[in-house]
Amino acid sequence: MSDLGYSNVIPGSGEAPNGTDPNDTFEQDLQDMLRDGPNLTDNASTVQGGGTTHSPSGQFTEDNDNFATSQQASHGGGYTPSPGSMYSRGTGYGSQQGSTIPAQGMPGSQRFLENSKSKIDAIKTWSVSTYKCTRQIISEKLGRGSKTVDLQLEAQIEVLRDTQRKYANILRLSRALTNHFYQVVQTQRALGDAFTDLAVKSPELQDEFTYNAETQRNLCKNGETLLGALNFFTSNVNTLCNKTMEDSLITIRQYETARVEYDAYRTDMEALQLQPRDSATVAKVEESKRKYSVHKEKFDKLRGDVAIKLKFLEENKVKVMHKQLLLFHNAISAYFSGNQQALDATLKQFSIKLKPPSENMPSFLESDAHQQ
Repeated sequence: MSDLGYSNVIPGSGEAPNGTDPNDTFEQDLQDMLRDGPNLTDNASTVQGGGTTHSPSGQFTEDNDNFATSQQASHGGGYTPSPGSMYSRGTGYGSQQGSTIPAQGMPGSQRFLENSKSKIDAIKTWSVSTYKCTRQIISEKLGRGSKTVDLQLEAQIEVLRDTQRKYANILRLSRALTNHFYQVVQTQRALGDAFTDLAVKSPELQDEFTYNAETQRNLCKNGETLLGALNFFTSNVNTLCNKTMEDSLITIRQYETARVEYDAYRTDMEALQLQPRDSATVAKVEESKRKYSVHKEKFDKLRGDVAIKLKFLEENKVKVMHKQLLLFHNAISAYFSGNQQALDATLKQFSIKLKPPSENMPSFLESDAHQQ
């Protein structure tokens, strides 16, 4: 069939090239198209064959499952209902499914609106608080704003920060000493092995090489004992400096943030109290007093927490460092004086268990960090 038969019609004339009537040709082509296309009667029967239900309003609604099954059957199993058709059939007027969708969607919409409102309120509160605190910090740096200062507590905080810096320096140096001494022990072990090998291969110097090999092995053994004491010392100093002191400094930073918030809301309240009194100003003053009371309570609580932590930190620091400094002194003195019994007694006194030689070696990451 060629373009519905129109290509066989000569333009400008009402006759076909073969002399037949154009109307007859058009009717013949139309019949051919209807015969080749889908059977409309079958489709109508399959659609009408689907289950229908009576709605409360008296209208008929089609069963979506039966409708989709019948369509698949009529199209050879390759039919997929479009979302628009399913929606129009499943949510029409009078259908039970369509009538329940708005009722189910309402609680979700309300929750979404409530969540959005709470998030917007939280962002608004955070923005206002951040603005007030930033303004307070800038005014303090410019010398225009007033600042709440606890002289005794501020002095203790400054002492703690200085102490942490000094203990961090001790930790760095002790780690460097441990790493260097570890290399010395490894060199002594290798030197002892070399002396032992030469004692076997050089009979004329066998006694001399044997004496030196024994000496290096003894030094290596005592060095490993000292390494255990040094590792114990650095581990405890690291805990004190980077965990115990740092925990107190975290609380101090929270206290300093609360102090800025307290001063910011105090300044805001004082500024509002100086304005002329009217209904709007009175409401703002009452609200500022409420927020001021909240931040004052938070500030006082954190100030008490900082004072308690500083007190306990000082007591803990004295106990820990008394033990660690005694260990460090006794272990170093016993090793360099050649007193192996005193060195072993020091480790027993502090309940230090030696690790195998392979476990004393630091990882390459630790070695690179210490060298830097």
